[in-house]
Amino acid sequence: MNPRMHVALALSAGAEIDLPEAAARHVQVLRLQPGASVTLFDGRGGQWRAQVLQMGRRSVSVQVLEHEPLERELPMPVTLALGVPANDRMDSLVEKAAELGVAAIQPLLMERSVLRLADERAARKVAHWQAVAVSACEQCGRNRVPVLLPMRTLHEWLQLDAEPGQRLVLSLAADTQPLPRAVPSPLSQPVTFLSGPEGGLSSVEEATVRDHGFMPVTLGSRVLRADTAPLAALSWLGVSALG
Repeated sequence: MNPRMHVALALSAGAEIDLPEAAARHVQVLRLQPGASVTLFDGRGGQWRAQVLQMGRRSVSVQVLEHEPLERELPMPVTLALGVPANDRMDSLVEKAAELGVAAIQPLLMERSVLRLADERAARKVAHWQAVAVSACEQCGRNRVPVLLPMRTLHEWLQLDAEPGQRLVLSLAADTQPLPRAVPSPLSQPVTFLSGPEGGLSSVEEATVRDHGFMPVTLGSRVLRADTAPLAALSWLGVSALG
């Protein structure tokens, strides 16, 4: 497989471009030479064959050749909204969620959140997580990069216009039903899955999200970590969508 690199430029056949710094460094680390083949994707769908034209000390120029309309997405867009787990677990969560096909990730500040981020610090973290998602897509073959949305409180997020489609929340309440095997019909209908931080949602938060149309679901009898539960749900939804 040719080296794959994300390029935040609108690509077109025949274009000669200088690779962005991160992609150029990747080519240099691999010691590729003029004439070597690489694969580029710009996040707008599909991927592009390209050829290295020139190697500089700090720059690499390539020629874009042919578009390959390959898609490796889930049949429906899935948004993970989650209370950000503590320590560095969010990095791994973002990486694995990108590999599993998530369309968007909404980091949330909730009542039981251990990690507290705001303003510039929160923006830097979100930018870091977006870079993690890009790297995961380069590795796994996805040609569309998940969107990392700005950090918000649960209340702020719920005040935004509601997405259509199925809305699920992971719950430990006694009346919770197993995650449904059925996926929305048509398959393009979005799914939003909400999962809490360490300790889960508070009783007030759970009542609030139910009032906003979220159906409580469980992933089974075991209590999963805050960084495990969203990935388990995403895997379940992906397998269900495949039939």
